[in-house]
Amino acid sequence: MFERFTKDARAVVKGAFEHAEAGGARVVDAEHLLLALLDREGSRASFALSALGLAERREGVRRALAQAQRHAGLTRADADALAGLGIDVSEIVARVEEAHGVGAMSGERRGWGRRPGRRPGFGRGAKDVLERSLRVALARGDRHIGDEHLLLALTALPGVSGEVLADVGVTYASVTRVLYGVGVG
Repeated sequence: MFERFTKDARAVVKGAFEHAEAGGARVVDAEHLLLALLDREGSRASFALSALGLAERREGVRRALAQAQRHAGLTRADADALAGLGIDVSEIVARVEEAHGVGAMSGERRGWGRRPGRRPGFGRGAKDVLERSLRVALARGDRHIGDEHLLLALTALPGVSGEVLADVGVTYASVTRVLYGVGVG
């Protein structure tokens, strides 16, 4: 599949590995792909994100991703569902962090589960994004997978990345409209 990736899409994947390694992550996940997309300039995805006004909200997106990581990767919908059962995720996070330190629930312990010198592998979330980006490209009749297809896949899949993007108005429909000048469908 990677032979179909454009230079920009390959740069996003490389950037995702860099973000994962910098954070001591065992796996590259969807959030790392989103962080790498936020770093890009001069590509189709960066054009779409800028056109949708994300340029001035990038740090807010980064903070939202970090907050979700502190909450063990739970989406707001997950936290709301747990609240319906009487479970306050924020309270649990506060208690765990009080006992074990800030970020204890993120699951990211430096070097834990990785041998020195080995890169992290792809987690389920990143694999889902990569697979969906291929489907998005094929559905559009594109022969290659660009970073715009990665962005569209992130907006189409459930999870923290899609939720964070939707919160700032970056949805599958809005990205499609910016990139292709049409609505979804």
